[in-house]
Amino acid sequence: MEREAPRRLWSQHLANLARAVFWIFLVAIVLLQLFGGRGLEKERAAMLGRFEAERNSRVIALIHRQESASVLGVPVSASISIDDSEAVLRAIRLTPPEQPIDVILHTPGGLVLAAEQIAKALVERKGKVTVFVPHYAMSGGTLIALAADEVVMDPNAVLGPVDPQIGDMPAASIVKAVEIKGPKNSSEEMLILADISQKARIQVASFVASVLLKHMPERQALQVATVLTEGRWTHDFPITVNTAKSLGLKVSTEMPRTVYDLMDLYPQGGGIRPSVWYVPMRRTTQPSQPGLPGPASSPEGKSAPAPTK
Repeated sequence: MEREAPRRLWSQHLANLARAVFWIFLVAIVLLQLFGGRGLEKERAAMLGRFEAERNSRVIALIHRQESASVLGVPVSASISIDDSEAVLRAIRLTPPEQPIDVILHTPGGLVLAAEQIAKALVERKGKVTVFVPHYAMSGGTLIALAADEVVMDPNAVLGPVDPQIGDMPAASIVKAVEIKGPKNSSEEMLILADISQKARIQVASFVASVLLKHMPERQALQVATVLTEGRWTHDFPITVNTAKSLGLKVSTEMPRTVYDLMDLYPQGGGIRPSVWYVPMRRTTQPSQPGLPGPASSPEGKSAPAPTK
């Protein structure tokens, strides 16, 4: 019994130590979540301010990275939400009617209602609206881009179709499935989904056409709206710069360097190590001589975003 008493005492000390370490670790994570990103937020705000000064415009950044939302350090995928539309509408409302608005857009899409609210507010602006797409603006992001007077895309950036999705299924595919099987051979649930899908297709197509009427004749607006909403492509089909131009959209590839620098301040989360590595080139004031290696630089890592809806 005398030997067991010290052992119990030591086990109690170890248990207390383990609990203390756990709580310290938990508090450190919470503090890091609360205060760790403030320096980065200041850098972002400063760069947005410089971009506004350069272009004499109101700059709104709608950038969805996994890093932008997290719970105890665990990244959560982000998309266009009602919270986003409220914030963007507030920024638009506080901007004088004649002042240009620049939207930096990087998103996989999101809620149709939220995207339509933003697009409607932008298309009704008197001042010029420019949307910058450094990498991609799919689905609802494309819907917002259609409201712009000019879309500036990286040469390799893409937009996407805006055909409505019912849950995780394309509305066009639901309607087609019922047409193939026939109403008599389809369940009540499928018939209801087909009815909702058909209404959603008409609603989205009508809205897209109304947005495009600001920039093109009615006939062309209806044709482009049909192409983008009828479901001829999969929802992740990449609409490149050339395809966007062929549809009649006003697209430029003169992307300001500041937009790329701003994107660097939104690092992709979700991985311990980056999946893409490269050695960045250093800009020199004088061109280097042919055949001579440039100055050495250390590798820099970038994370490639995972495909999303």
